[in-house]
Amino acid sequence: MPDRSFLDWPFFEQRHRDWADKLDAWCAKNLPVDHSDVDAACRDLVARLGEAGFLKPTAFDTDNPGPLDVRTLCLTRETLARHDGLADFAFAMQGLGTGAISLFGTPEQQQWLDRTRAGKAISAFALSEPRSGSDVANMDMTATRDGDDYVLSGEKTWISNGGIADLYTVFARTGEAPGAKGISAFLVPADTPGLEVAERLDVIAPHPLARLSFNDVRVPASAMIGKPGDGFKIAMSVLDVFRSTVGAAALGFARRALDETLDRAGNRELFGAPLFELQMVQGHIADMALDVDAAALLIYRAAWTKDMGAPRVTREAAMAKLFATDRAQQVIDKAVQIHGGDGVRRGHIVESLYREIRALRIYEGASDVQKVVIARQIK
Repeated sequence: MPDRSFLDWPFFEQRHRDWADKLDAWCAKNLPVDHSDVDAACRDLVARLGEAGFLKPTAFDTDNPGPLDVRTLCLTRETLARHDGLADFAFAMQGLGTGAISLFGTPEQQQWLDRTRAGKAISAFALSEPRSGSDVANMDMTATRDGDDYVLSGEKTWISNGGIADLYTVFARTGEAPGAKGISAFLVPADTPGLEVAERLDVIAPHPLARLSFNDVRVPASAMIGKPGDGFKIAMSVLDVFRSTVGAAALGFARRALDETLDRAGNRELFGAPLFELQMVQGHIADMALDVDAAALLIYRAAWTKDMGAPRVTREAAMAKLFATDRAQQVIDKAVQIHGGDGVRRGHIVESLYREIRALRIYEGASDVQKVVIARQIK
């Protein structure tokens, strides 16, 4: 039985506990799903999560305006990841893809949110480029003003939901100033002429990813999110909200790894006694439990701080993301070791967790970049 005692921590209100219980029950009945066709699986997951009401926290509610609830976002990602990494992916990208629209969009742009929150449209966040990943200010893609339109030219890569999304939040250089101050954000529907999927990208944990080409993609000036030159600020504001949730997903993977390890250690015998009786195994399990709780404290501190009205949680979110993803990697590695041969057998849950966790230490700011962010924040 997964440890649920953390829900009694003072970071949470009763509504968060009720949400987590309801979602966990849904997951037990509906997850995991078949991953053999990831595009179809993601479309189906978005539709079913939306139908069940679990995509509502991902975006601004146009009928009941209010800030995004980061604690609910984190609890949802943790719970989904514990059951199925692809379900977590499907949920997370709905939030990340529409984050800029929720925080800075016009009422017209926010009309998309009713569809994404209901699972009737899939969103994506198009920030990374072949030459600029974590170094966002170094992007090459341009958006040139032409009368009442902007013309977007360039490439984006490692775009989650690339190829299956209905809308993309796209960042491009508009040139108001050098570097970060000359970037703007745009809402680009997937069927806009000139937007093409140049390449589908295969990774160790199958997810729908793509390299996108923007070949003189023309969008109206009203497609700009926020003001000209505000793109970098918008991107960082979105990441401030969602970076903690990456740590939450890692925490979900780590909790599942710990649960599987406890089951293995209690039921597998070695030298005539349960594996758990070996002091070395007990030491590994103690380290795993410590890492899980420490990660959870950092994640929910960051989420609570943001929900309490902090304008920025750059340091807190970076710490949560860095620690949770790095330690989850170690927790899962220990789980593989304790499972022995089964731990590397394709299709085993621990083997899938080992593949799932690695990317989380890279996307939305690689671990080394998070250290730079933290250092600058405490300077």
